[in-house]
Amino acid sequence: MEHILKAIRKSCGHCWRKGLALSCTCLLLVASGCGREEEAPLKPPFVKTQRAGGVEQQSVGVYAGSVKARHEAKLSFQAGGQILSRNVQMGSRVQAGDVLMIINPRDVLQQANQGDAQVASARAQMDLAQANLLRYTQLYQEEAVPAAVLDQYQTNYDAAFAAYQSALAQAAQAHNSLGYTELRAPAEGVISAVNAEEGQVVPAGQAVLVLSRTDELEVEMDVPENRLAAVPVGRHVTASFWALSGSAEGIVREVSPMADAVSRTYRVRISLPSPPEGMELGMTASVEVPEAGMENAGDSVVLPLSAIYQSGDTPQVWVVQEHAVHLQPVRVSVLNKDEAAVQGVERGALVVVAGTHKLREGQQVRTEEDEP
Repeated sequence: MEHILKAIRKSCGHCWRKGLALSCTCLLLVASGCGREEEAPLKPPFVKTQRAGGVEQQSVGVYAGSVKARHEAKLSFQAGGQILSRNVQMGSRVQAGDVLMIINPRDVLQQANQGDAQVASARAQMDLAQANLLRYTQLYQEEAVPAAVLDQYQTNYDAAFAAYQSALAQAAQAHNSLGYTELRAPAEGVISAVNAEEGQVVPAGQAVLVLSRTDELEVEMDVPENRLAAVPVGRHVTASFWALSGSAEGIVREVSPMADAVSRTYRVRISLPSPPEGMELGMTASVEVPEAGMENAGDSVVLPLSAIYQSGDTPQVWVVQEHAVHLQPVRVSVLNKDEAAVQGVERGALVVVAGTHKLREGQQVRTEEDEP
């Protein structure tokens, strides 16, 4: 029995030593295999870029506006009365001389008749004074009356003649008022407002219609006070229209000296020397205004200040070409608060605008355009 137990212990010890040796061999093989595994390559760094001269530039402020007439006339009657007829509606196109409204001429006609009667009365008084003057002139020549009496009758005649002239003037004014009963268009244009209706009694001088002339149209827009410096009188801007294709060059003609009490914005008027065909009153316009200083940038491109990489005394930018960055010297023509107009970069070039100090010449990079 003891011989059997010794044989079993000897056999188990031999197996345990063989298993331990096999395990160590496997561990060495695994360790040697891990040491031969290749490391994964690192991806090129990601950089933020911007196309030089692209539409994303913030060098232009865009404002909403509308087409207005440069000349707007508030029309009124020169004589008061009741409106008998209104021949136009809001939006009606009229020509110079068209009759727009008519008031009742009855009262004006009576004033004209009264003026004629005053003329007749003054004429009679003048004729009597003239006859008396002739009579007393003859008596004075015959030395029948003194010179003082003749002077008195001469004065009476002069006064009667002046009264006659005054009556003539008043009668002419009354007759002119007959023509004021018709309100006529002073020029070609569009009726943009109607402030009176048939049957309404209006005094002389009260505005009843607004005529917007169509011979010269311009764009009106509102600008906040913190952007007022960008639109001085004479600034060149670009106006485009939602209903029309293309755009038109404009010039700031007028800037309101005071802000609106409610909106706190300044009203700006822009003249259009060559307006696009089909532009009409009330059309919606979009006005692009360059930042102060950027209008003289010439053929420069506008980039954020973060894109400028200063190396010594020469400003440079990183340009991405074939997934690699290269330094390109530039010349700064205009320097603004957040942007710079530079020359030396082609319009449309892909420029790095962030992290420029971390790059090196020829380094491979990734951009937004490379992302799927």
